[in-house]
This record gives sequence, structure tokens and C-alpha cells, in this order.
Amino acid sequence: MKIYKSDNLRNVVLLGHGGAGKTSLVEAMLYRTGAVNRLGRVDDGTSVSDWDDEEQRREMSINASLIPCEWADHKLNAIDTPGYMDFVGEVISGVSVADAAVVVLDSTGGVEVGTEQVWHHANERNLPRLAFVNKMERENADYDSVVEQVAAKFDVVAVPIFLPIGSQADLSGVVDVLGQKAYLGENDDQGPIPDDLADAVEEARMILIEAAAEGEDALMEKYFEEETLSDEEILRGLKARIAQGDLVPVLCGSAAMTIGIKPLMETIIKLLRSPVEAGPYEAVNPTTNAKAQIESNSAGDLAALVFKTIADPYVGKLSYFRTYSGTLESDSRVYNFRTGDEERIGQIYTVRGKEQLPVTRVPAGDIGAVARLSETQTGDTLCDRGMPLRLEPAVYPNPLFAVAVTPKTKADAAKISPTLTRLSEQDPTLSWRQETSTRETILSGMGDTHINVAVRRMEEIFSLGLDTKVPRVPYKETITRSASAQYRHKKQTGGAGQFAEVHMQVEPRERDEGYEFQWKVVGMNVSKTFGPSIDKGVKAVLEQGVIAGYPVVDVMAAVYDGKEHPVDSKDIAFQIAGREVFKLAVKDAGPVLLEPVYKYTITVPEEFMGDVLGDLNTRRAQVLGMDQVSDNTVVTAMVPLAEMQRYVSHLRSITQGRGVFGLEYSNYQPVSYTHLTLPTIILPCRSRGSAGG
Repeated sequence: MKIYKSDNLRNVVLLGHGGAGKTSLVEAMLYRTGAVNRLGRVDDGTSVSDWDDEEQRREMSINASLIPCEWADHKLNAIDTPGYMDFVGEVISGVSVADAAVVVLDSTGGVEVGTEQVWHHANERNLPRLAFVNKMERENADYDSVVEQVAAKFDVVAVPIFLPIGSQADLSGVVDVLGQKAYLGENDDQGPIPDDLADAVEEARMILIEAAAEGEDALMEKYFEEETLSDEEILRGLKARIAQGDLVPVLCGSAAMTIGIKPLMETIIKLLRSPVEAGPYEAVNPTTNAKAQIESNSAGDLAALVFKTIADPYVGKLSYFRTYSGTLESDSRVYNFRTGDEERIGQIYTVRGKEQLPVTRVPAGDIGAVARLSETQTGDTLCDRGMPLRLEPAVYPNPLFAVAVTPKTKADAAKISPTLTRLSEQDPTLSWRQETSTRETILSGMGDTHINVAVRRMEEIFSLGLDTKVPRVPYKETITRSASAQYRHKKQTGGAGQFAEVHMQVEPRERDEGYEFQWKVVGMNVSKTFGPSIDKGVKAVLEQGVIAGYPVVDVMAAVYDGKEHPVDSKDIAFQIAGREVFKLAVKDAGPVLLEPVYKYTITVPEEFMGDVLGDLNTRRAQVLGMDQVSDNTVVTAMVPLAEMQRYVSHLRSITQGRGVFGLEYSNYQPVSYTHLTLPTIILPCRSRGSAGG
């Protein structure tokens, strides 16, 4: 593939609801440009974009795929993204490096749940966009209705710049409103406008001219004077308003029939911005923290952002990057400021699905991939050592769904940590941790499908077998009042004797103050040298728990008296006495369970507010407030984690998939026992001294 200048590049992310036809549209673009000699289909697993085994098995996109197409001496870097929101991290990665978006809509479904969510992500990056109404050959296809939905739902001016010729089964082409010409058949051959569409085209053209005139004051003045604009002026006005974000041109066609594909690519080139027009881009000098504006200039200082990492079974780790400034060349060295190390750049590729096309360099504005970077991760910036730069990486949401994973075999146990780490580096919306309270390994993601795909990927790529289950809630134990106890440990049989007596007082501490040990012995009844031994015994109980097997927190233990024996008193005796006296004191000090409480921010359409609030009331939620944002209501609530472990699936169910939420840890609070039975508390218990949690 040839090297293109920045002016001749278009980085476009395809967004839309699952099933709208994004992948099919990309396939049609490849077929139309001659990059492939047969049209791939999602249903039979032959698409270039959905090359992963899991994607073919599920017949849906899971990964964001880079699909470059060459057309009219331009290179279109199309980024095909998943429509299922469990894989929102892939959507965010694609949006973060695109300069514009194509929102794909189903002609029968119109603006669906997924459309609303991806539109929001495009808004966050201020991406200019156009809409493509796909599947116009379907029964009940309604182009006009979809255009109206886009305008009403997103508060934009939606202007049809192409009209369909025929409808549903009779679809035969599209008409270019601006160019006053028709594109007919699966090859988009040019032809005359059908007579029955002449009036509709003329009306649409007048609307187009009026919309373009509002893009510039000069164009508005000319329009008032002459009541018309030239084609170049119309394009200029439309492009200005698209860049401002208040106008969305709408196209139509059929990816399955390859109708309207050529006009789409031509429109992308004409109306959507190049990397040069999208700049300048913000960067930071990490040495001085000074902000910098970088232009899309191939001769400038190098700044390339790694936005995606995958594990390729053949070439190992493959890092996808976009060059914002300068030129990244094969067989060179670059600097990663985060690690402080230089990385050797081997062969650089232009990637098309799973196909890797070798190139010598990737200039400013273009997207490429490089294999086997040792330390570089997703979100890192590659630059010159003499001119360090850091580009702002994409911000990913916190995981919403967690499972406890256990290895199936002893061989799997040795691989679990490095494999989970490697997988989390590839997917920023995946994370894992060791939960000390429950002794479980927790894998977190955006939903059950996301987790299932990750577990299956670990099995197929890394040969790691895992079992999953619902995680135990990481409760903790504490006390609510002061109490005292004493314990005598005496062993006089079977060899050397043991003797220790400890008197201890325990007191509660403020939340998150932790454990404190104090020595308050007056006199010489117990030597102070045994203090560390008693402390060690107490710490063993802190880890094991007293009432339910969970860690004890926020407690002060003070030794105020005791006894020792000149011969039989030794460290192990005082460890045992310290352990047992602490247990006795805690049991008399009003012990309680603490549960983790999270702050949830739930965004739902107004019509679902009643259902959501009613559901939160059943989950012991404390609603902090409600705010109105456009047509949605944002509910902020504090809710115990025990009530929300599978909330992502439930919220989607009660809001028809339109509710979303984020969460962050808040604090630990005493458990309300009104919702618990005694067996519920006892179930997690383990025997003293056992390794399990």
C-alpha cells in the first residue's frame, strides 16, 4: 500500500447499534475499491473485519478493526467498532484516534439504543459526523422517518444529501442531491435522475443550500442576494457546519447490495476533515508539563499514540498507533517517556483486519501497527528522546461486572497472574486483582458477555483454563465499643512447658484508621519484650477474622496486665495468648460486619425513572440527588455492593438497554441485618487457621 500525505488521509470511525451493518458496510467499501475480489458476509464468517474466531462464532463484532481503503487518490482508514456495549472500550479506542465518524443506522430500526450511546462518545471527542442509513432494501425501510429521528433525537440539522431510487425490494440506486446525478446498481454507475424524483431532488437541494449558507456569514449574504450558491460554496458551507457539529448530512444505501457505497466514500473525502484540518492537536511536554500544539506535519517532532494492543498468535504483541506528528519509520528507535526507555521499532505494518501489509513508514495522520514492543502499553506516546511529548490517552470507564476466577488445574494456577496481566494490558476495560478479604482472584469487565469472551480468549490463545463464579462480597469486621478480656495459656505436658497470661482491652477506632497496638503494662508482671509476640498473635486474628472469617479493621488493642513464668514463658506462648485474648475481647466489644458501599451514577431516560428508583429502593440505596441532562435523568446513589453485583444486566433489562451507569468506591459501612438471616452471615465462615476465605 502506498504512502499518503496527511491531506489525502481520512480517519473515520464507524459507529452504530449492533446489527446496523457497520461491518457489512466496511466489506462493501473493500469490495468496491478492489481490495478484495468477493464480498465478505458476517453471517458466514467471511468478513475481513470480523476475523477473530470468537467474532465468527458469535456473528458479531467484538474488536475494533482497522480497515484501510484506497479511493480517488485518498486513503480512508475506516475503524469498524462493535455495536454491543459490553465492548465499549473498543468503541472508545476507535473514537480516540478518529477525526470524524460515520454513524450507521438501520432503515427499519432508526435511532436505537446503541446509536444514542455511540453518539454520546462522538460528542465527547467533538467528532464531525455523517449518517448512513443502511439496509434500504429491507421491508418497511423508511428513509424519511430515520432522518426525522436523527434530527429530533440529537437536536441537530439532519440534511439528506442523497435520496434512494426505489424502496425496499425495488431499491436500485441513489441520487446525489448536490451533484444532480444518480448512481445506479451494485456498481454505482452514473445515470440520469428518474423523472419521478426530480421534484424531491430539487426540494432537497434548496434545503441543502439554505443549510450551507448558514455555515459562513459571506455565504449567507450571497444567498440573500442571489438565492443560490455554487457547488463549491455549498460544499464549503456544509463542511464548516459539519465541523461545528450542528449539521449532520444523511446518506442512504445498501451494504448487502453494494448500493450507495461509492457516493459514501466520495462524501467522506469531500465533507469530512483530514488530519491537517482536524489539528492542531494538544500534547504535553512531560518534562516541563508545558502544553504544546502539534500540527499534522510529517517533518515535525515525532508524536505517536498507541491506542490498541492485541496478542497475535503469530507475531506476538501487536501495538496499533496513530502518528500525530512526524514520521514513524521501520528499523528506528523511539522514546517512551512513561517507561523512560527506548523501544526498537522493527517492521511497521498497515493492518487490514488480520492481514498485515508491510510499509516503510507511517507519516503524520496515518495509522499503523508494530510488533513486539517490549514495554509499551495502550495509552503510551512514542516520541523523540530529545523532544519528549505526551498525547492525552483515551479515558475508559470503570468495570461494571465482576467474577471470581479459579484455575482448573495446577498448571493453570502458575499461569493465571501473567495471563490476566497480559489480557488487561490489551483491554483497558478489563482489570483483575487479588481480593485479600475473600482470598479470591477477581476479574472485572463491562458485562457478562465481555467476561465470557475474555475467559474463552485466555483458553484459546494462552491455554489457560478458568472457572468463574459470583464473587463473595469483601466484608470486614470491626467493633463498636470497648471491652476487656484475659486469657491464660498453659501447657505442662509433652516436653517443654508453655505459660503466658495476657490481659487486653480493645477499643474501636475511626473508619480507615486501621489497627493500633499499645503497651500499657505497669510494673513487671510481663516483660515488654513479649509485646511483639502478643502483637503478632493479634495480627494473625486480624487476617482470619473473629465472627465471620473476614479481616478485622479499625481497632486498638492494649495490653494492660498479665503474668509470665521464669522458665516456661516464651514467644510462642504469648503469641497464642495474644491471639485468644483478642478473640474474647472482640466478641464482647459489639462486633459488626462492615460492607463496601459504592457511589453509583445512573443515567436513564425520563420515562424509566420510576422503575429505576423503585428498584433502587429494594437494594437499600440512599439516593443523593437527581439531575436533568437533556432528555435523561442522572441519579446519584450510595448502594451496598452486595445489592449490585449483577446490576448491569438488570438495568439494561428494566430500561430496554438505554440505562447506563458508572461506579466508584466510597466507604465501608455497618451491615444492616434487617436484610440478612443468620445463615447468610455464617456461610462464608471457615475454620480457624484454614487457608480459605
